[in-house]
Amino acid sequence: MQIVVTAVGPDNVRLADPIIHYLTGQGANIAEIQMYDHDEEALFAMMVRVHLPSAQLGEVRSALSQIGQATKLSVRVWSPEERAARPRLAICATYRTEPPLAILRAIRDGVLKADAAVMIGNRPNCRGIAEQFDVPWESIGENDGKANDDRMIDILDRYNVDYVILARYMRILPAGSCWKYAGGRIINLHHGLLPSFPGLRPYHDAYAGRMLTYGATCHFIVPELDAGNQTIHQSTFTVPPGMKLDEIIRIGQEDNEPRCLVEGVRRVVDREVQLHFHRVIALPK
Repeated sequence: MQIVVTAVGPDNVRLADPIIHYLTGQGANIAEIQMYDHDEEALFAMMVRVHLPSAQLGEVRSALSQIGQATKLSVRVWSPEERAARPRLAICATYRTEPPLAILRAIRDGVLKADAAVMIGNRPNCRGIAEQFDVPWESIGENDGKANDDRMIDILDRYNVDYVILARYMRILPAGSCWKYAGGRIINLHHGLLPSFPGLRPYHDAYAGRMLTYGATCHFIVPELDAGNQTIHQSTFTVPPGMKLDEIIRIGQEDNEPRCLVEGVRRVVDREVQLHFHRVIALPK
């Protein structure tokens, strides 16, 4: 069984040693390990991907929880295989209703073999969609839309979430949040073709460059924003010369972006791809 361990907490010395020693002492085969010190936040973060017999998962969780308490680290132990038949999704949204609605419809129609565990919003715009599909709604936004990132993590833990879907969620996750759910568990929809059109206004940038092909990108989120190579899926559409920008944006938002997100999430929940050392790799069928 593949097991992903993340550990995040205040920076100190020898924080990784007890976790690594325990895992190797259990006979774990370490497939991936990453450790970072975020000096500006005085943050230590680690992600380890190992292989162990499935019967040991509960024991590993218990032991690493105790190590986390002793080292003052927030430790999470997760396996993509534990609920592989129907992983639990957290759908995070801000203003746009089309992407989360597409995910919920895909689950309903059997396109996505997953369960919507919770919807999270920093704005109330998508609450009605959650109620329509009988999905629990959790608000993490203040009056100005600023998100309570600690509350988001508490919600993800409480609902036993496997994958976090940022369905045009218009807030940047802090490094600590990314590390707590590292290992290819956070999936984002960007409304432009990466790497050519990053930023907040990719339609406008492409239009200014007289592009006739527009697109969207579904990608894994990693703590290093410029790491690159995390694309899961891209979808495009072509427009005739002279089409107005407003119409291009409408087509992108109402049709192309939701379609891109659904296919990207499907590839992940169907275990066709995974993130490995900040690169997307294809898994054997």
